[in-house]
Amino acid sequence: MSFFSKLFGKKEKETLNQGMQATREGFLARIGKVLLGKGKVDEEVLNRLEEALITADVGVDTTLAIMEEVEKRVRRDKYTDTTELNQILQESISSMLVDAPGDALAGYTLPDDKKPYVLLVVGVNGVGKTTTIGKLAHQYKNAGYQIMLGAADTFRAAAVDQLTIWSERVGVPIVKQPTGADPSAVAYDTVASALAKKSDLVIIDTAGRLHNKQHLMDELTKIKRSIGKVIPGAPHDVLLVLDGSTGQNALEQARHFTAATQVTALAITKLDGTARGGVVLAISHQFKIPVKYIGVGEKIDDLLPFDKQAFVQSLFSLNENA
Repeated sequence: MSFFSKLFGKKEKETLNQGMQATREGFLARIGKVLLGKGKVDEEVLNRLEEALITADVGVDTTLAIMEEVEKRVRRDKYTDTTELNQILQESISSMLVDAPGDALAGYTLPDDKKPYVLLVVGVNGVGKTTTIGKLAHQYKNAGYQIMLGAADTFRAAAVDQLTIWSERVGVPIVKQPTGADPSAVAYDTVASALAKKSDLVIIDTAGRLHNKQHLMDELTKIKRSIGKVIPGAPHDVLLVLDGSTGQNALEQARHFTAATQVTALAITKLDGTARGGVVLAISHQFKIPVKYIGVGEKIDDLLPFDKQAFVQSLFSLNENA
């Protein structure tokens, strides 16, 4: 059982299954074609399975790792029946997903020894970063925590406006400054205010630009240094938000951001409108970073804590409500 399994009740599973429908149908269709009319696992089946995984946006490197594990199991356990292949595949895929260490940001539960807990959110414009922050604030507030938002994306007035709308919608305070203000100053003020007001969680938005990796690195380093002046060791997590519907492009974004800063967690959005959910496997496996949240719909409750067992089961479930 994964760390988050206990958090997944019937409602969460139904939300996940409904949100994963497009990905599941595309994935199972590819696997179904591999096994159609085949009674045993042979070299042809394995080759076609490898091709099916790559075309499902699982990615070449992750596919090769999965296939290595599948082939090892087939040889070791003398599996020859294709009916057993799905189970082997599920277990191999699950093993590729990185587990989240400890209890930090675990299913809308915060650790007791870090208050306020500081979460720095990064990602390019358009991936659903601001919406993810708003949904996180909503979920943590519902869990009984005091939340504060920081609008450190000061390069776009629209970014500050959008985060302000979310703060009003959720009913949590926000720290902001005029467009063009120093992002690190906003981050500093946000954390200082949260400390003074005894907030439990601080969520800080940042600018989503990738045109100059060195500039991005310098800016994020400055923001983190400013936060650390108020609370040594903070930020406690750097959450990278990626748009799952962009497939391999999300991998490129992950590559840029992990090179620019120490990303510790992932949120993958917009999985409800795409058949490219296989990219979740590729990103987690290739960058060795745990997925903490996935977005599977537009409703405020459609941001779920990531449970890798539930995710893999949903990926292979023929029954949407199973």
